[in-house]
Amino acid sequence: MGKIAWWILRLMGWNIKDNPEGVEKAVIVMGPHTSNWDFIIGKLAFMHYGVKGRYLIKSELFKPPLGWFLKAIGGIPINRKKNNKFTDQAVKHFNENDSMYMVFTPEGTRSYNPNWKKGFYYIALKAKVPIYIGYMDYPSKTGGFLELFKPTGDVNKDIAFIKEQLSQFKGKYPEKGIRSVENE
Repeated sequence: MGKIAWWILRLMGWNIKDNPEGVEKAVIVMGPHTSNWDFIIGKLAFMHYGVKGRYLIKSELFKPPLGWFLKAIGGIPINRKKNNKFTDQAVKHFNENDSMYMVFTPEGTRSYNPNWKKGFYYIALKAKVPIYIGYMDYPSKTGGFLELFKPTGDVNKDIAFIKEQLSQFKGKYPEKGIRSVENE
């Protein structure tokens, strides 16, 4: 499947580089997320790498037949009701698997949002896993991973760093993309 995914990406004009190697478990922060195409291109890239990205999706959607499809593409049902210990549910999946790449788009929307969801950060801290910073750049049609980042515990400083790293890339709709903290 990896070669087929690579060919599809090439036909679409995309060049994917910077394979997430050497780490069995990580939170992956992908950005900027401005289009539904981001998921399709990202899924193809993961297939090319031979990595099964996992995604937290509200449990109400996991009824057949949609639920079968969501599980097949890496969906993990998560109970998002109040007081459900969302972070603990996600950490449990890290603890139960030898290999896990849990993917997040921290903007929480395909529109510009300066107030990122911080769950990905707390999951990485509690699961004691690093954060891979993944990117997509539509003008150059490139994507990949910038670096492996270890959370310091200073959530605001670390998120500002991640935003700064991802602000250099443009989504399909650049006006909806990530801005550095100084430009918010």
